[in-house]
Amino acid sequence: MYLRSLLDMAETRGAITVSSDELARLAGVNAAKVRKDLSYLGSYGTRGVGYDIEYLLYQITRELGLTQDWPTALIGIGNLGRALASYKGFSERGFRIAALFDVDDDVIGQQVGGLTVRHLDELKESVNEDGLSIGIIATPPSAAQEAAEKLVDAGVKSILNFAPSVVNVSPDVNIRKVDLSIELQILSFYEQRTQAIAAAREANRRLEIKHRPPR
Repeated sequence: MYLRSLLDMAETRGAITVSSDELARLAGVNAAKVRKDLSYLGSYGTRGVGYDIEYLLYQITRELGLTQDWPTALIGIGNLGRALASYKGFSERGFRIAALFDVDDDVIGQQVGGLTVRHLDELKESVNEDGLSIGIIATPPSAAQEAAEKLVDAGVKSILNFAPSVVNVSPDVNIRKVDLSIELQILSFYEQRTQAIAAAREANRRLEIKHRPPR
C-alpha cells in the first residue's frame, strides 16, 4: 500500500516529499504506524520536510524483491489471460511475462502481447530455458488444478491463481488466490451497509420532524 501510494504521488502529482500524515491517509493507517513501519527500512524522515519519496520507493522495492526481474509464466489465454498478457504494469513492477501457455489448438501459435502461445506440455522446457520463477493461472476452473500441478512439476513454487476454484498444492508451494467475485461481494457488503446507515438516518430524521413540538 505504501508503494502504490508513493508511486501515485510521484507519477501523477510529481511530488518529491511526503509527510507521515499524508502517507497514512493514502494507505489507510495512522501516522504513528507509518513512522514505525518506515523505521524498519532505516527511514526516519526530516522534521518539517517529511520523507524523500524517491528514496522510499527504492527502499520499499528493494525489500519487496522488486529490484530484480521475475520471469513469469501465464497459463490460460482466454479473455482474462489476454488482458493479463498485454498489461504493462507487471513489467514496470519487475514481473516480466516471459511465456504463454494453453491447450487449445486454436490458440497455440497465436501472438499475444508480443509472445507466441505455446502448448502447456512445453512448460517444463520453458522453465529451464527462460528461468521462469512465477506462474499465473488464468484458466477455466476445471483446468486450474492441472495447470498448478504442471507448474509445480516444472519447478515453479510461486503461483498466482485467478481461476475461480480451489487449487491443492504441497505446503512448500506459495499460492495466492485472486477471486474477483469475492472482491465484488465484499464491495456489495460495504455498499449495503452504507445504504442501510443512510436509510436509518433518514428514518430518524423523519421521526424527529414528526415528534417535534409545534412552535
